[in-house]
Amino acid sequence: MRVLLVEDDPEISGFIVRGLTEERHLVDLVTDGNAAVEMAGAEEYDAVVLDVMLPGADGFAACRAMRDRGLDVPVIMVTARDAVADRITGLDEGADDYLVKPFAFEELLARLRALSRRGRTRHLTHRLEYGPIAIDQRAHTATVAGVPIVLTATEYRLLEFLVRRAGAIVTRDQLAQHVWGGDYDPTSNNADVYVGYVRRKLQAHVSAPLIHTVRGLGYMLRLEPHA
Repeated sequence: MRVLLVEDDPEISGFIVRGLTEERHLVDLVTDGNAAVEMAGAEEYDAVVLDVMLPGADGFAACRAMRDRGLDVPVIMVTARDAVADRITGLDEGADDYLVKPFAFEELLARLRALSRRGRTRHLTHRLEYGPIAIDQRAHTATVAGVPIVLTATEYRLLEFLVRRAGAIVTRDQLAQHVWGGDYDPTSNNADVYVGYVRRKLQAHVSAPLIHTVRGLGYMLRLEPHA
């Protein structure tokens, strides 16, 4: 999962970034509401974790601006303001969830998982499944035809992203954003190399190929060959 974190307190942001990174998520950090709106519009995120008390535009205004721009990325507001009126304001401005500080990091992870599966039939539990592939989003593990496969953190993010978009073409730019984030060199062939790694690990347990190259466009996770 690629997450945009909007938090101006360095202690809190450091805690969240470390935790999400350890859980194999990619995190981009900004410290004010205006930057959050620009980043959410320029990049593709799976979720935004948005503080309310921010310099510049506060979290309420930032969330409203995202929705006014037609951005439907899931938003979790995180704040010490726990009054019912504040929660109502946050939800009315377009937030999907509201988490009050201080909070347990495990609860933030659970809420992110919940947001990631809403309205997506493949995400009804913490397990993602497509054909013989099953991914446990809590344990960050994967099996193919019931057999566990060993994945690096990068390989896991790549496979999870492909499963989330199974049946659709995934471009190299999309892989760059969701697997490597800002650390990706667009002139490198990392995407092709890592797709090859994951493809071979899947192929060791199934007879038919699962990851198909779509010439000139990218890749597709599909049970049947791409026409």
